[in-house]
Amino acid sequence: MNNSTSSPSRPLRVIAITGCDGSGKSTLTHRLVQTLSLRTSVEEIYLGQSSGFIKQKITELPLVGEKIAAYLVSKSDKVHEKPNAPPGNLEGTVIFLLSCWRAYKFKRLLRREQKGVLLVTDRYPQAEVPGFRVDGPHLGKAQGGSRWIQILRRHEQRLYDWMASYPPALLIRLSVDEQTAFARKPDHDIASLREKIRVIPTLTFNGAHILELSGTDPEDEVFSAALAAINKTFDLP
Repeated sequence: MNNSTSSPSRPLRVIAITGCDGSGKSTLTHRLVQTLSLRTSVEEIYLGQSSGFIKQKITELPLVGEKIAAYLVSKSDKVHEKPNAPPGNLEGTVIFLLSCWRAYKFKRLLRREQKGVLLVTDRYPQAEVPGFRVDGPHLGKAQGGSRWIQILRRHEQRLYDWMASYPPALLIRLSVDEQTAFARKPDHDIASLREKIRVIPTLTFNGAHILELSGTDPEDEVFSAALAAINKTFDLP
């Protein structure tokens, strides 16, 4: 776990939705955006790792085909299976590129927020606990490695420290039990779901105001509670 703290910047005009897969993040995010768009300028931004985008960009490189790109991304994905072992140079580079892409999306979020747009994000980066599964810096899950990996690890941590220094004005955290999560997402790795269920409730997101909701409650109840909190937090027409 990273024990360093970042001095928080002003809370962003952002509603961040977090929680384990199967907790209802995407459903709530889409519904809030549709409803709030009737009142103000609002946009949805996905702040996950977006491995598909990196695969596409690797494919576009000279002499690199789709199979090679898929191989590199799959190798970086398999790092989850060896959490205490540092990745090789190729896997580590792909992991770092995924973090760079997340930081790029966060810069876009800042630009849109500065223009007065209300942002609703599916997931939000944090620098407290390492691992892509919980939206933290992934190279920090293991120590050591080659000199190149150690350089990338330091740069990746700085990226997440920077992103985490901007807390959202409101963070809605959806809880869910393991059985419900796996029933809703049977194609997901059970170990991944367990890690998210264990870690995400412990995150502070650098002092963000957090609304705790249960993803197993009726959808309308979750939506109403979220909307009530948004009305209290933001000055909307």
